[in-house]
Amino acid sequence: MQLLILTLVISLHTAFAQGNKENVSSFPVFEDRYFGQKPPGLIPELFAPDILSPEGSFEGGRFSQDMREFYFTRKNGKYEKRTFFVIRYENNSWGQESETNIKWPRFSEDGNTMYVGKEYRKWTDTGWSEPKSTGEFLKDQAHGWSISSNGTYYYAVYKKEDMNINGSLYYCPFVDGKYENPVRMNADINTGEYIAHPFIAPDESYLIWDVRREGGYGQADLYISFKQKDKEDSWLPPINMGQAINSEMQESSPMVTQDGKYLFFTRGEWIEKEDGRTYYVGKKHWVSTQVIENFRPKE
Repeated sequence: MQLLILTLVISLHTAFAQGNKENVSSFPVFEDRYFGQKPPGLIPELFAPDILSPEGSFEGGRFSQDMREFYFTRKNGKYEKRTFFVIRYENNSWGQESETNIKWPRFSEDGNTMYVGKEYRKWTDTGWSEPKSTGEFLKDQAHGWSISSNGTYYYAVYKKEDMNINGSLYYCPFVDGKYENPVRMNADINTGEYIAHPFIAPDESYLIWDVRREGGYGQADLYISFKQKDKEDSWLPPINMGQAINSEMQESSPMVTQDGKYLFFTRGEWIEKEDGRTYYVGKKHWVSTQVIENFRPKE
């Protein structure tokens, strides 16, 4: 009898501990993961949850790898200068946002590396390490970058000495723990004006970026190219992502969420002030990644 009671106590304790562990480590429930906003289908919708966008000031953001932190920016209105925030999912709900000096971070697949601009930080027992330089290959990087699961950088280059307004996309392979020489992508991809903001799929099967090209829908449009299977560094001709995604406005800054379900991008326009100067107002939109699969070549 005593043995039976002891067994029951141990079983209950184990179940309780496992339940707590699951609550701590699991993703936020789906309704909370995107701040309660109803997910879109194949038509892009504005992503502007009330919690992030008081007075319509939310500009855009990105989740940490475990989707328990969201780093975002606000601009315009009372935010004359772009202001950076982070909000965390704790105790089964999103907490209060706070300002942060971390700007547009990216995260490695295991969540242990944070890439910020041309630097990176490693997670340690005491928190994030001090920033370290990623490498000399990023010295001319500007207007966007992305990292695949194996650590390869895809990024836009604008060289000041060339007065190059068109930009070019490069990639830099990560092999045996170090970065090799950067490689300029092919002419099919590097065609057009204001080439910028590449997003590489984690498995490098596709690349999305924004560019102004002849025959587009307006200003910059989103284009996608798929890598040919079994052919290293060989990409299929770029495809304009069509009028469901692109418009007469400017589409830019694509990225796919960590769960692979949604494509986020910015849609906006340049507004002229009374003195003739212009400023950009862009809003984040999201759409099901089925739009990507609809472009993927059939086997």
